[in-house]
Amino acid sequence: MMTRNEFQKMPPADRATIRPEVPVQHVAETQVEPPANSAMSKQGEAACVTGGSGCIGSWLVRLLLERGYTVHATVQNLKDEAETKHLEAMPGAASRLRLFCMDLLDYDSVLAAVRGCAGVFHLASPCIVDRVLDPEKELLDPAIKGTTNVLTAAKEVGVRRVVVTSSISAITPSPSWPADRVKAEDCWTDLDYCKQNGLWYPVSKTLAEKTAWDFAKEHGLDVVVVNPGTVMGPVIPPRLNASMLLLQRLLQGCSDTYQDFFMGSVHFKDVALAHILVYENESAKGRHLCVEAISHYGDFVAKVAELYPEYNLPRLPKDTQPGLLRTKNGAKKLMDLGLEFIPMEQIIKDSVESLKSKGFIS
Repeated sequence: MMTRNEFQKMPPADRATIRPEVPVQHVAETQVEPPANSAMSKQGEAACVTGGSGCIGSWLVRLLLERGYTVHATVQNLKDEAETKHLEAMPGAASRLRLFCMDLLDYDSVLAAVRGCAGVFHLASPCIVDRVLDPEKELLDPAIKGTTNVLTAAKEVGVRRVVVTSSISAITPSPSWPADRVKAEDCWTDLDYCKQNGLWYPVSKTLAEKTAWDFAKEHGLDVVVVNPGTVMGPVIPPRLNASMLLLQRLLQGCSDTYQDFFMGSVHFKDVALAHILVYENESAKGRHLCVEAISHYGDFVAKVAELYPEYNLPRLPKDTQPGLLRTKNGAKKLMDLGLEFIPMEQIIKDSVESLKSKGFIS
């Protein structure tokens, strides 16, 4: 597995500040054609993207700017060019991007970023899939209390809708799920199983999502959720997310033994589009599993080996989860909204070529 340091990129941030050299103006630009069956984009409308400097967040900021939105993107350190430079270079950023330094546990910094926005996309949450020493401090508090702070701020300023980025990790592991049923939006991660096995990241994502649903019900806030799978593709920021780090290790000949677990790959662009679709379509309700298909990890590794035989990939057990059903329609709710998913083969090609072009692999 990857080291803890590879994933833990979230040091506490200072209180909210706004970078003065990135002005905000509502500038009309040519509207980007939305996907089929999508509601029209709110050109000039302001939306907040927490975790805007990450791999998914950067893609979302990019597409929102392309569609004419003004974007409030949060980062952890305004002085860190690895968080800011790629965002500031995006088309439309000079006039319609504001960068905020936000600490999920500092309500005032959250409120400052959300104020003035009609919608919020809440992506920011620590991602540590390796062993953690203090689960509450490192994962649970930022995920759960951070979600509460974002939703409280959204309610205070009167946003129209909040899109919460959950995860496939809030759907599985779920070992007691019936073997003859495909895991989808009605499946929830088994918290007791995860706690007993030290799987704290799924615990954090599951509890954060449940917190969001409880808050929405209690306070009458319009919340929808996207549950992405293993997210890969062309990387915009200079740092890799957990899924791309996993692919990097595979291509570098990692000899660790991996089980053939439940997996759904998905392209960065499709995850960003999914967020926009569920935000712009009032008919979108509830959870939205976001994967190009539900498959096994072994299917993914076999396809990587087929496309790139020059790399020494590890061998996997043939099938450690014989009851896990595969399907191409796991994300039917998003498909019904008009999202046409990029297939696994293209996801792999885009991911590997991105790793090569950025010097992460040779």
